[in-house]
Amino acid sequence: MKAVIVEDEMLATRNLMTVLDEIGTVQVIATLDSIVETVEWFTSHPHPDLLFLDIHLADGSAFEIFDRIQVQCPVIFTTAYDEYALKAFKVNSIDYLLKPIDISAVQQALKKLRDLSASNGFQADMQKLIDAFKKTSTFKTHFLIPAKGDKLIPVQANEIAYIFIDASLVKAQTFDERSFRFEYTLDELADLLDPEVFFRANRQYIISRTAIKDIDLWFNSRLSVNLKVPVSEKILISKARIPEFREWFAGQ
Repeated sequence: MKAVIVEDEMLATRNLMTVLDEIGTVQVIATLDSIVETVEWFTSHPHPDLLFLDIHLADGSAFEIFDRIQVQCPVIFTTAYDEYALKAFKVNSIDYLLKPIDISAVQQALKKLRDLSASNGFQADMQKLIDAFKKTSTFKTHFLIPAKGDKLIPVQANEIAYIFIDASLVKAQTFDERSFRFEYTLDELADLLDPEVFFRANRQYIISRTAIKDIDLWFNSRLSVNLKVPVSEKILISKARIPEFREWFAGQ
């Protein structure tokens, strides 16, 4: 069985290749690391027997690949953390591999694919999965940030502690205290980011739930949100928005 791996993390690619070598029945004929490279490869090569596809790539959601080309082979998806993906897979009976990937998980996934192929159920379930996933994957999970020296730095949304306006510039602060400038406005980012994770605290700040350390009662019935990373000023929630903030924080 010939397979292609699409994965933007080198260590994850090496790990999966090691597991497949141990199994011995799968030959990896190509490793790709982006949507663009994958589309180009599948356009110019015969399709493999199997595709291992990382859900989140540096240049976007892997499901964009299916909008650009028709993938004519079974797909086993891989993910590190995506709760929406896990829900979609459970509903639609398509297997996935949760990183770090081990040999027993791959063997079970291969068996499941063989069973689906034998019953001609794969394509139908595959389309159900794509449709379900698109409904929950419209938010940005990765950004490519321009940097000095004609470089682009990949930043995952879950690395961002807060986004703020500084001297009319929109910047993001990560949990490891790196700072990046965004070309988006704060309003645009509020629409692009998952509202389950990020909250528009006020006109100056968007904050991550994971970044919240504690909350103080403040003057005029407001809340002051303290984060786990340094912030140059207080992040205040107005009295009118406190009920919305409480519901968001509680995950309701």
